[in-house]
Amino acid sequence: MRLAFFGDVVGRSGRKAISKHLPRLRKDLSLDAVVINGENAAGGFGITEATAGELYDAGADVITLGNHSFDNANALTYIEREPRLLRPVNYPAGTAPGNGSGLYDIGGYRLLVVNVLGRVFMDALDDPFVAIAKELDACPLGEVADAILVDIHAEATSEKQAMGHVCDGRVSLVVGTHQHVPTSDTRILPNGTAYQTDAGMCGDYSGVIGMDKAEPIHRFTTRMRGGRFETASGEGTLCGVYVDIDNKTGLAIRAEPIRVGPSLMEHLPMV
Repeated sequence: MRLAFFGDVVGRSGRKAISKHLPRLRKDLSLDAVVINGENAAGGFGITEATAGELYDAGADVITLGNHSFDNANALTYIEREPRLLRPVNYPAGTAPGNGSGLYDIGGYRLLVVNVLGRVFMDALDDPFVAIAKELDACPLGEVADAILVDIHAEATSEKQAMGHVCDGRVSLVVGTHQHVPTSDTRILPNGTAYQTDAGMCGDYSGVIGMDKAEPIHRFTTRMRGGRFETASGEGTLCGVYVDIDNKTGLAIRAEPIRVGPSLMEHLPMV
């Protein structure tokens, strides 16, 4: 099984990058499944039915979210109708609509996707490690699921790395989101789980983590609010992770970064 995950889609630039590049990448990389983090898809904050639709139309199979899951009120009702849209699984029981995990039949493969929110330097939800253990116990790799992807949406790299080691050998890929900057540590952990601390974003890298740079610079240099954050509007760069998964074990046999666009050094797996 060949799987790709793409990091936080930020605003129109990110959506346009997905629409421009993903159809070709699905074909060229012979991708069986594509998962995208879309928590910043609508103007940089949250997601709507329309913006999610653009990502599905471009080739996304599943969309994960994060701490901005419900910044747009439209998501509160849309997520109840769209099983392919996941919010963090560790919201306290009964507090958030939708689901934090889903088992999907995609191209003949049973893919479990779990979205979880970290607690370090974030608004703390329930324990992410307990939540993940519960999901993996209920849907073991190689028995119920042919492949498992965990998107840990977190601020601290240490928390993401700890999640990778906790899941090693039990999932196909652990990938971090939220920081909007791709890390260079794409690798396969000792027990066969592919890992990258942060996938990076799909958006305009000429700004500050996807936002037009004027307002962030103003706030950093003056400690004063000058206006609203607006998404950067230049051409977007696509960032993600490619994983080749052993169909017998569900573990990774190859993992590489994906970077396509004008701002970063491009990298595409050779298949």
